[in-house]
Amino acid sequence: MSEVHSTCCYCGVGCGVIIDRRDGRITGVRGDPKHPANFGKLCSKGQTLHETVGGHGRALFPELRLNRNAPRARVSWDAALDHVAEKFADTIKKYGPDSVAFYISGQLLTEDYYAFNKLARALVGTNNVDSNSRLCMSSAVAGYKATLGADAPPTCYEDIDHADCIVIAGSNAAWAHPVLFRRIEDAKTKNPDLKIIVIDPRRTATAEIADLHLAIQPGTDVVLFHGMLNALLWENLTNTAYIEAHTQGYDALKTLVREYSPGFAAEVCGITTEELLTAARWFGTARAALSLYCMGLNQSASGADKNAALINLHLATGHIGRPGAGPFSLTGQPNAMGGRETGAMANLLIGHRDINDGADRAEVAKLWDVPSIPSHPGKTAVEMFAAIARGEIKAVWIACTNPAQSLPGQNAVRAALMTAELVVLQETYADTETAPYADVLLPAAGWGEKEGTVTNSERRISRVRAAVDAPGEALPDWRIVCDFAMLLERKLHGRASARFAFDNPRQIFNEYREMTRGRNTDITGLGYATLDAKGPQQWPYAIGAREGKKRLYENGVFPISGGRARFAAVPYKPVAENIDARFPFRLNTGRLRDQWHGMTRSGRVARLWGHAPEPAATLNPADLVRRGLVAGDIVRLESRRGALNVIAAANPGVAPGQVFLPMHWGSRYLSGAGINALTLPVIDPKSFQPELKHCAIKVSKALLPWRLIAFGTPRDGDALAQLARVQAWLPEFEFASCALTPDAGGVLLRAAASSAPAADVLAAIHALFELDSEDVLRYADPTRGNTRCVRVDGERVVAVCLSGDGSSESWLREFHAQGLPAAALGSLLLAPSAKAPSGATSRGRIICSCHGVGETAIVAALQGAAGDATARLGSAQQQLLCGTQCGSCLPELRKLAAAAVSAA
Repeated sequence: MSEVHSTCCYCGVGCGVIIDRRDGRITGVRGDPKHPANFGKLCSKGQTLHETVGGHGRALFPELRLNRNAPRARVSWDAALDHVAEKFADTIKKYGPDSVAFYISGQLLTEDYYAFNKLARALVGTNNVDSNSRLCMSSAVAGYKATLGADAPPTCYEDIDHADCIVIAGSNAAWAHPVLFRRIEDAKTKNPDLKIIVIDPRRTATAEIADLHLAIQPGTDVVLFHGMLNALLWENLTNTAYIEAHTQGYDALKTLVREYSPGFAAEVCGITTEELLTAARWFGTARAALSLYCMGLNQSASGADKNAALINLHLATGHIGRPGAGPFSLTGQPNAMGGRETGAMANLLIGHRDINDGADRAEVAKLWDVPSIPSHPGKTAVEMFAAIARGEIKAVWIACTNPAQSLPGQNAVRAALMTAELVVLQETYADTETAPYADVLLPAAGWGEKEGTVTNSERRISRVRAAVDAPGEALPDWRIVCDFAMLLERKLHGRASARFAFDNPRQIFNEYREMTRGRNTDITGLGYATLDAKGPQQWPYAIGAREGKKRLYENGVFPISGGRARFAAVPYKPVAENIDARFPFRLNTGRLRDQWHGMTRSGRVARLWGHAPEPAATLNPADLVRRGLVAGDIVRLESRRGALNVIAAANPGVAPGQVFLPMHWGSRYLSGAGINALTLPVIDPKSFQPELKHCAIKVSKALLPWRLIAFGTPRDGDALAQLARVQAWLPEFEFASCALTPDAGGVLLRAAASSAPAADVLAAIHALFELDSEDVLRYADPTRGNTRCVRVDGERVVAVCLSGDGSSESWLREFHAQGLPAAALGSLLLAPSAKAPSGATSRGRIICSCHGVGETAIVAALQGAAGDATARLGSAQQQLLCGTQCGSCLPELRKLAAAAVSAA
């Protein structure tokens, strides 16, 4: 066995990992104790990366179809790329360079990003190259540029250790950035006086650590920040010396915020005046105040203003450019930062240059040895697919992202993909929601299979190293782009230059590095050799530097003419789509603890399903009662754009009048077009980021009386292959969802309909779960539409299907999950009873995914222990090991421990 040092490919924390490999296979992964982003810690997702590499669903060979109604067929790389180059060349010659577009991903490495950017702008001659980072980080980019002059987070992770006030705004960091949250927890333990303010409409796992939770109404962040600044002004808590020496535009902002008195702001936000004043005083009197923020601010039609309004607080108090202080945007993807640095977004240029600046365009054109760079910005993500729908963009190349799941207004997005004359998909997995729309599928190397670099949230560049070869004929992304570019150049210009003649990613990095010379992102002193010798480094890292800069703007000089930061006098704008009598609920989207984005990768790992085993929409218990609903009912969520049927769940942490629905659920796991059939494609005019976080919906009970639940472990043990077969049946039902079962290595299907389906449909479901053999226990009552099938192998229940009456579901699932002895029960397994015949005790919800520990055992251990909450938790951890590995479950464990003390 040998090991390779690389990085995780989930969130933007950029954790270092050590990959174990043997005989050409990745066999395990663990945190790198020397990596400064995580010091050996990994979250539940990072610890299971090795389980995502192989198996069913990988894209292995190029595929092509010439007819939209025909399936794709395997072809050679030469045939696939030549076909695409011919189509792109013809389209460009006939309709111009803006008739094609590239939609790429924060999953790409920096070298891949650079290759795509150069392909679009230097060869094709279009700025139609945008990244899915548009959906998560572009408002942060716009906010930084509007106030500080450049898209450069001025902070570092170490600042968490030095702050005495931390504001976490619009981020459930405990679930979305769990390794970073462990650092916040450690800082609070070391310094109990550290004040933590959490700003979030929901009471999340992150809010459990808060000294002050501001449960504001969705979209009111600007009002809150202006109200806090008003209070700081009245109580003389601003830093007048810093404002006078290092900023501009203060008078205009001061005039604006006079209208946002604490009382007015608190009323709009739905909090008390005292809560707002407390937040302002803690921030203003802190020695060092740090803010951490994410999608709650960014994914808004006024996201850039929300970012800027928060940064105003830092400038007004001087909380920037020193240890423990500054505005810190947390990135959602492993290399969203690298994409921003390489200019791989439609309104940016490489090295933080401006697409609207003629001198910047001329400089890039000179460095690339091309006549010019197009002067008009390209189409951003939402605009791009609208242009495809209108027929303006004829051909689109999609790389390592899944727009048929992640973009808002899914019905319109999918119609656009059907309208496009050519859809090229460059992807690691062939089973995404976007894959059926692809005319050409190009298999790309995935995590653990390619070389390059990534940049994390704190501007730290890390090496990514391949541990194994990519399977089949999959190639690294940069290689695919460069091979295509040379073909396209011949077809457009009759010859191929050396512009894309790269032999390895090191050469691409070196060319990109030169284009940062003299910029705020200058890394001319950094190369693969330095990264290999010294480990990950922060930018800027110019020639002659011995290390990168931890913090920016320590001297109070900003990359703006005159060197002064700008206050942003931005007025409050309400949400883009407010509630009304017809759509009275606010939909709030977000993340689950153990899943990531569209679940293309994380959804392949069974144990990551334990904490949230099925798609569900969460409401306040009082809202369920008012509508005559109970947890477990199927509800219909409807917006002005689409509708979705989903299971209802209850949680008092969701405010009345709001619904929380995780962003992950697409049509691979839920019938219909997924969560984004509901969401709103309205974009921020400054950042072009859509308001994915909020829309108005109505909630009603789905009148679907016929129910089915099926679960089982396939005989061949290939749960991913069985899952794919089950997914094909989701569209056949008015409601259906599917999932992997974490303990039994199987698959679950839940369905509902207004009436019982035809007998052949039920027979097909039985066959899917291998319940069509003679050794199956059966019961059927056709007059009532009830059937029950159970298959036992040895002592274990291995497959079940209940239709009509599903009252015995819960205990049969426990028999299946826990492998409880069942053979002696015989026909009792068919009993239509909610009570188990014997021997089944529910484990409850899985709290600890690493060790598969359920809530029942944890509560029992906590109640059986003595002492305060900390002592009881320590006892439970020693007994059950829960919370001793990745730590992602610690916020919930602490909450349960506190409840046990209260009960005692």
